[in-house]
Amino acid sequence: MGWLENSTAVITGAADGIGRAVALRYLEEGAKGVVVLDRDLEPLSAALEAHPNRLIAVQGDVREYQDHVKAIDLAVKNFGALDVLVGNAGVYDFRRPLRSYSAETMSETLDEIFAINLRGNLFAAMAAREALIASKGSMIFTTSVAGIHAGGGGVVYTASKHAIVGMIRQLAAELAPDVRVNGVGPGGTLTSLRGSEALGQETRSMADARDEVAKRIGDAVPLRFAQDPEDHAGLYVLLASKRNSRAITGEVLMSDGGIGIRPL
Repeated sequence: MGWLENSTAVITGAADGIGRAVALRYLEEGAKGVVVLDRDLEPLSAALEAHPNRLIAVQGDVREYQDHVKAIDLAVKNFGALDVLVGNAGVYDFRRPLRSYSAETMSETLDEIFAINLRGNLFAAMAAREALIASKGSMIFTTSVAGIHAGGGGVVYTASKHAIVGMIRQLAAELAPDVRVNGVGPGGTLTSLRGSEALGQETRSMADARDEVAKRIGDAVPLRFAQDPEDHAGLYVLLASKRNSRAITGEVLMSDGGIGIRPL
């Protein structure tokens, strides 16, 4: 018996990286079914073949409300209910500083990053709310070390992740006592997280120059290693478990290598 026996979940941005690690861990923990919403499903093909009756993929864009509705409806139709929503899709700015923007690029970057990182999560919450109230389920959102501290991203990305933390707390207050709402805050993680199209970074990812990035991250954190997606998956399991986290809501659990305890 796993921690998520017979549970069902919808996870956005789960074709690769942290989202895929969470989806596969949910299945290992006994989830009855997981629906993945992502724009590019190719990296998930092997997992779909391995779990044909328990893993369903929806190709879509988190900026479009109806794509969330489709994913939620598929979960309920195929697995009978929705117990967990994981809002994970995101886009990065590779620490782009304010001085490097023009008014035009700032406007375009704000529109893109906030539409994916914030609006996408709010649309997911809207689409899933009634199903999660019915199941007394939970929402879990991926924020970041940049949602708590400066330096984890540029000004736009950091602002978007701080906004997600505020969204988590407000939704937790609004949806209690029926739905728990929490977050996970990963630190520097070696994933395929892409950059902003508005900034010309769409072909760049956190996995580029992996050894160099791993060393830079490891040197910066007390635990001295860069995280892999699987390092965070257990927290998503904990927060999804009705048995093991029923008293937790409105919280962000950090998984960042100990950045908060770095000496001054």
